[in-house]
Amino acid sequence: MNQRRVFQDAQEFLTREQLPGWLIHDYRGSNPIFRQVVAPLGHVTRPCLLYIPARGIPTLLVHHVDAGKFASQNGEPDSTPNIELSIYRSRQTMVESLREVLSGAARVAMEYSPNNELPRVSRVDAGTVELVRSLGPEVVSSADLMQFATQRWTSEQLAGHQRAAEKLGQIVNQAFQHIGRPEIERLGREQPGSDRYLPTEFEIAEFVRRRFAEEGLEAADGPIVSVNAHCSDPHYEPMPEGSSVIQPGDWVLIDLWAKENRPNSVYADITWVAYVGDRVPERHQSIFDIVIGARDAALIYLQESFQQGLTVQGWQADQVARQYIEARGYGEFFTHRLGHSISYEVHGEAVNLDGFETHDTRQIIPGIGFSIEPGIYLPEFGVRSEIDAYMSEAGPYASSPVQRDVVLIPAG
Repeated sequence: MNQRRVFQDAQEFLTREQLPGWLIHDYRGSNPIFRQVVAPLGHVTRPCLLYIPARGIPTLLVHHVDAGKFASQNGEPDSTPNIELSIYRSRQTMVESLREVLSGAARVAMEYSPNNELPRVSRVDAGTVELVRSLGPEVVSSADLMQFATQRWTSEQLAGHQRAAEKLGQIVNQAFQHIGRPEIERLGREQPGSDRYLPTEFEIAEFVRRRFAEEGLEAADGPIVSVNAHCSDPHYEPMPEGSSVIQPGDWVLIDLWAKENRPNSVYADITWVAYVGDRVPERHQSIFDIVIGARDAALIYLQESFQQGLTVQGWQADQVARQYIEARGYGEFFTHRLGHSISYEVHGEAVNLDGFETHDTRQIIPGIGFSIEPGIYLPEFGVRSEIDAYMSEAGPYASSPVQRDVVLIPAG
């Protein structure tokens, strides 16, 4: 991440919102935002605090034993902006240094969410918040500041995301084809009465992982490959033992996510569904139609709001899709948020489309990527359709392949 850009964007936001400063606290990796802004060279064992004022040079407060890990932060020409490195040794000197840094600041933004309403934002422990308050400033949430300064994609990241998304679309369809023709690699087990070999959920997940490696993609975990009732577990993970054999008449859901294997890449994340047979059952088709209707309604809402000059908060987009599903009688079966932020991790730190698990009041701003993935999870099968979207300066659009019809897998 470009540190100079983060500082400039943070100070732009602080000035616009009339906030004196942003205090980023980290202890042993407790706050991922800290390491996105400051990259220590090695293991850091004591509390660190980076203060970015609305105007002026940021101050990095670190313990003496860790100071050498941050030597490169102190003003390398043409690579990082100047940072004033302040070294403390004892608890007392840390508090005194922090008091001096915050002097004159009536308010300070931190990774804090009142009542932990946004767990992804709430990274600072209660004791540290109490300490900062005791020094005078009011602590406010950095939720919108943090996403503005650290979570907006560069043009290079957007291009990489779109390349990864295109490959995911190809791979998921190749996986469906592989289910229909696993005998090519004699993968799986023989179907009674024929020479057809039937793969398991786990074996198809392995196929996807092999394709990732071949295409220069990487993922921290996944993918999800599930059939029938397993599709009703949104985070089902097939294992080598106990995963289901995929047979004619099965409903199949594949959720796959990955990013390019290069520095600073961001993820793509899609979910597609298929049926093993020559005709989708009426019940499955009906649920699929409702799910993609809710998905499309949410994206259209975002696009129309943008055209009208309206800024949308995360919970509002969730509400549109949820009401669409509720109006058709399946609200109780939509059991998770509508979508999540996408960034360096598949679940990023920016706004989620969520009015259900949380009430996300962060704004969907240009430069942010996110998923739109409504689902209906019935006891016998589940349907989810996931696309990625990007909020550009010209408005939001789908940045990944979009499934329009259930994929039919030949039953053999």
